[in-house]
Amino acid sequence: MAHITATGMERAGDHRQTDVRTISIITLGQALSAFFIVSFTLCIIGYLIWPNGPVLHEALAIFLPGFTLLSWHTFFLGLIESFAWGWYIALVFAAIYNFFLRRAARGL
Repeated sequence: MAHITATGMERAGDHRQTDVRTISIITLGQALSAFFIVSFTLCIIGYLIWPNGPVLHEALAIFLPGFTLLSWHTFFLGLIESFAWGWYIALVFAAIYNFFLRRAARGL
């Protein structure tokens, strides 16, 4: 039997009363997307303040296809792609994590 707790995490019990709390994909997606958007924005601000600094901001293009330094178009593209990466990681990671957590709760 499973039910949703006040924290938004599912509690899956078995005959041994194992307390198993799965990861909420929505909460993780929101948190990761916000983290990546803030990180991307801070990176761009760092580039604008210190363009010849030791950090290679062009490396963002590895994870953000189509991104180049720097125009308004590519800045907004980077924000959108940062948001998308957060949700992609949340969907894949939480699904895999929850699968193995439930499997471990069943004793497999």
